[in-house]
Amino acid sequence: MEILSALNEFCDYSKFIRGYTKHTTDRYQQSVRLYCKVMKIWSFKKVTEDNLRDFFYLGRTKRNWTASTFVTKHKSMVVFFRWCVEKKYLEFNPALEIEVPKIENKLPAKLTKQEALYLLEYVFNYPYHYRFLRYRNHAIFSTFIFAGLRKNELLSLGFGDVDLENRTLFVRLGKGNKDRILPISSKLAESLEKYVKERFRLRKTCPQFFVSLNRDMGFTEDGLKHLVNKIKKESKIKFGVHKLRHTFATLMLEGGCDIYSLSRMMGHSDIKT
Repeated sequence: MEILSALNEFCDYSKFIRGYTKHTTDRYQQSVRLYCKVMKIWSFKKVTEDNLRDFFYLGRTKRNWTASTFVTKHKSMVVFFRWCVEKKYLEFNPALEIEVPKIENKLPAKLTKQEALYLLEYVFNYPYHYRFLRYRNHAIFSTFIFAGLRKNELLSLGFGDVDLENRTLFVRLGKGNKDRILPISSKLAESLEKYVKERFRLRKTCPQFFVSLNRDMGFTEDGLKHLVNKIKKESKIKFGVHKLRHTFATLMLEGGCDIYSLSRMMGHSDIKT
């Protein structure tokens, strides 16, 4: 069997049987396809530990992979080739003996409290052409900073998942297919309530909580990417969605939240994270 045919079979198995997210299966696709393209290997007969080792060496020396990128791609290859061995497409797993670099144990990047508050103020006061965008965008950034949601969790948030009356936010099937409930702070509740009024004013009825301006549909990943890039460029604040999540964690700790409760709110399986 050709490698890419097996890869599609593996990703279908991972998605429908193992319950892996699209983000995870996309990572498998990207890693394996890159190996095939760079090494010009499309058949299992040509897969060896040596050419796989060369692939990772080129990644570090020519493509400037960080240690974290190396480890992530290596994990993807290990899992894929392990499945190939189980299916008898390969006799052995060529990724098992490849040494991986040590990842530096750095604290994650974050915004300071002053930077986070300035960012929210900037998002609210940006000269939008439509009032709806002001309240929706402020609610999006408030949710990242005051609830610590991941990008996909925010985009998947349903209208019924946000309970403003009881001040709770239900994250349905987050990373690792785990549900969790988060408290909604007074600052976040204020922003969400204003957005919901605007949503009702425009008669948006789609099930997603955050919606598009022009159509009655959920806000898209491309739309969010465009919004983040625009605000980052205009505000001169260097941030990404994950940096806002780390900012939430730091603000919670500085506010006196215990590490166990924070771990549950962040959706981490291991408190060491």
